[in-house]
Amino acid sequence: MEISVKQKVMTCITGLWCVILVLLVLGHNVNADEKYSNGANKPPEAKSDSAALDVNDPNELWWRSYDTVVKDPNDANEMLEAKWNAIVTVIQNKELDQKLKKKIIDKIISPVFDSELMAKLALGRTHWPKLTAPQQKRFTELFAERLKSFYLEKTTLYKDEKALFKPAIQNKNTIHIPMVLISNDKEESILYKLHKMDETGGSKMNEYWKIYDVEIEGISILLTYRSQFDDILRRGSVKDLFDQLEKPPAQ
Repeated sequence: MEISVKQKVMTCITGLWCVILVLLVLGHNVNADEKYSNGANKPPEAKSDSAALDVNDPNELWWRSYDTVVKDPNDANEMLEAKWNAIVTVIQNKELDQKLKKKIIDKIISPVFDSELMAKLALGRTHWPKLTAPQQKRFTELFAERLKSFYLEKTTLYKDEKALFKPAIQNKNTIHIPMVLISNDKEESILYKLHKMDETGGSKMNEYWKIYDVEIEGISILLTYRSQFDDILRRGSVKDLFDQLEKPPAQ
């Protein structure tokens, strides 16, 4: 059984939303100091084109000038809007080739997501505990890579879609942020689900929000994948699941 999101979800994702939605499922192996950029609000000038960028910089700081500063990491609305604007700016930059655009977008959005939690939720309490630690790590990597390979192919589809973010809805330790994507007078409802992270284990100054699920028109991406993974594991083995995830995604 080929792993894919439900047809209803896939058909409603177009243009930049395709980029943003699946982009939001990345963020594996993100260091705490990459939570928010100290870069400028706009890209560098002409000398910052693809040829001039030092993409081999071991500190990988070259991409930060394309990110948007988040003044208050506790403001989930501000964070999402800042990331959205940064990605749009990169996509519209004609001085960058497509390969480099994809790499920059990956860097910008990755710190926003809790990929470890998303991996656990995708398998659920039934299957996640049954995996060994190495299998859990491998599944998290494969799950993120499958989603990444999809959104990277969609970065060329941006057609000036507009995003309207609505006020966040607080729910104990989580927060939900509704968004409406407007394209050709057609509206799609999206709901981002975030929870508070604290990688240092103490100071509220180091707390920030990360996304753990996204809903499109009321359909949860994670629950959709959980259903499909559950079907594979009930019929077969962990190896069968990994084999499916390791296959190149259908174009």
